Amino acid sequence: QVQLVESGGGLVQAGGSLRLSCTASYSVYAMGWFRQAPGKEREFVAAIDYEGEKISYTDSVKGRFTISRNNANNAVYLQMNTLKPEDTAVYYCATSFRSARMSKSDIDYWGQGTQVTVSS
Repeated sequence: QVQLVESGGGLVQAGGSLRLSCTASYSVYAMGWFRQAPGKEREFVAAIDYEGEKISYTDSVKGRFTISRNNANNAVYLQMNTLKPEDTAVYYCATSFRSARMSKSDIDYWGQGTQVTVSS
C-alpha cells in the first residue's frame, strides 16, 4: 500500500502563491492533485507521469498552477500562483499505477488532504 504525505496548504490572500508537496512511500507511475470545495464534488486539478512528459491541467488553473515531480524523492509538487478565492478547497494528492489521465476510476491511492484557503 502506498502512503501519501501532503504538506504546504494554508491561508493566503488572493493573488498570492502556495506550494503543495506530496511524498509517496514508494515510486508510482502517475501522480497528481484533486481538490474538493465545500458542497462540491472532488475534481481533477493536475497530473504528471513518471517521465514528466504527460502533464495535464484542468482549464481553470492553466497558466497559474504548475505540477512537477522529483522521482528521487517519490515526490510531486503543485506550485499555485495568482490564487483566487474559488481555488479554496481541500487538495488531495493521488496516484495511479496505470494511467496519467487520472480520472477518479484510475486512482489507486489518495492522500489525507491539505486545506487551501484564499481570502478575497
